[in-house]
Amino acid sequence: MRKASRTPEYIPHSAHRIPLSAVGKPALKVVKQLADAGYEAYLVGGCVRDLVLQHEPKDFDVATSAYPDEVKALFNRCRLIGRRFRLAHVYIGREVVEVATFRAGMKEETEDAELRHVDAKGQILRDNVYGGIEDDASRRDFTINALYYDPGSQNVVDYVHGIEHLREGRLVTIGDPEIRFREDPVRMLRAIRFSVKLGFILDEGMQNAITRAAECLNHVSPSRMLDELLKLFHHGYALDVFRSLRSSGLFGHMFPFTEQYIIDDDHNLAVLALANTDQRISEGKPVIPAFLFASFLWSPLRMDADKLVANGIPPRTAYATAAHALLRDQAAYVSIPKRISIVIREIWSLQHRLENRPVRSIMPLLRHQRFRAAYDFLLLRQDMGEVDIALTDWWTKIQDVDQKQQQEMIRSLQPPPKRRRRRRRRRAA
Repeated sequence: MRKASRTPEYIPHSAHRIPLSAVGKPALKVVKQLADAGYEAYLVGGCVRDLVLQHEPKDFDVATSAYPDEVKALFNRCRLIGRRFRLAHVYIGREVVEVATFRAGMKEETEDAELRHVDAKGQILRDNVYGGIEDDASRRDFTINALYYDPGSQNVVDYVHGIEHLREGRLVTIGDPEIRFREDPVRMLRAIRFSVKLGFILDEGMQNAITRAAECLNHVSPSRMLDELLKLFHHGYALDVFRSLRSSGLFGHMFPFTEQYIIDDDHNLAVLALANTDQRISEGKPVIPAFLFASFLWSPLRMDADKLVANGIPPRTAYATAAHALLRDQAAYVSIPKRISIVIREIWSLQHRLENRPVRSIMPLLRHQRFRAAYDFLLLRQDMGEVDIALTDWWTKIQDVDQKQQQEMIRSLQPPPKRRRRRRRRRAA
C-alpha cells in the first residue's frame, strides 16, 4: 500500500531514457495543443509504464487540467463519452487519443449525487470529481500506472514511487488494497493481468485483499466483464492468467458453472483451450472469444444435456435446450453477445456431426464457415479422451488429400449394399 506524496519526484530523461520518437505523434499533438492553450497536460498510465520498461505501448492516454467541455471546445474532432468516467476522445487522422481530466479522490463529505455516487458496498458508480495532478495520482489503482510524462521537458513525474516499484518488479496499490478493489472490482482482474504480463510480484496484503473482495466481481456489469476477459485471455499469456485467477478465487465469480467441473488443474478442457489460444497468438494466428466460451462451458453443457436425455428427450433437442439455458445463465456474469453465442452454438452442434460423419454431409461440413473451429475443438476433446483418436485422424487426413481421395474416404464409410435374394419361380403343376 502506498499513499501519494504532495512532493513529486521528477525523473529526467537521463534516468528513464524514453526516446521521444517512441511516443505516438497524435498523442504529442494533443498534449502540445492543450499546453499551448494554457492547460497542464501529460501522457499518463500504462503508456508511460511501458515506455519506461522499453515496451511498445498499445495506445497513449492523456491527463489534463482542462475540463471535458474545454477539451471538446479546443479540438475540432472530439467526442465526450461515459457517465461513470467522463472522457474526451480526440480524433487525429485515424487515431483516437483518450483525454481525461485530473480527478480527485471522492470523500465522505462530498454530498452532490452527480459528483459522488457510491453504492453500499463501496463501489464507485460515478467519478467526476475533478482536482489537480497530485489528486489524480492518488486515485489511480497501482503505483506503476500513476506515472506522468511531460514531452516538453521529457521528465517523468512520480508522486507514488512508481519508478521504484517498476525497477523492483512489484505491483503496489495506491491506498488500502481492499478499499480500492471494492471501489472498482475490475482492479482485481487488472492486478492479475499486470502481475502475469509483467512478471511482477503482488505486494504483501494484495492477495488477501483479492480473496476477501472477490465476491464484488458479481456486481460488475457483464458487458464490462467481457471487455476484461478479452484483455485477460487474448494477449498470449492466457494459461498463466487462468491459473492465477483460480488460485485467487476470481475465476469462479466469472464462470461459476465451469468452476465446479474443474477437478484436475493441469488437465482439463479449459487448460487445453487456453494453451491452444496462447500458441495461436504466438504464431500470429487469429483467435475468437467464442472458442474459449465453448471450451469453458462444454462440461456443464454435457452434464445438463445428459440429464435431459435421461428424461427421454432426444439428444439433439436436449443439447439445444441445455445450450440455450446455459448461455442465458452465464451471460449474467460475463456478457455473451449474439455474434459470439451464435458461433458457440455452431461449434457445439458441429461436434455431433463430426462424430457421426453422415456421408451426405461430409463435403458441406468441410466447407462450413465454423468447420476449422469445430475441428480444433474436437482435437481438444480427443486429448481429454472424449473421442477416439481414429476419428480425429480421419478428419485430419481428409483435409490433406485431393478431391478424388476424399470421395474414396467418404465411400469407405458407406455400409456394403445388401444382397437381394432371388425368389424361385413356382413350377406349374
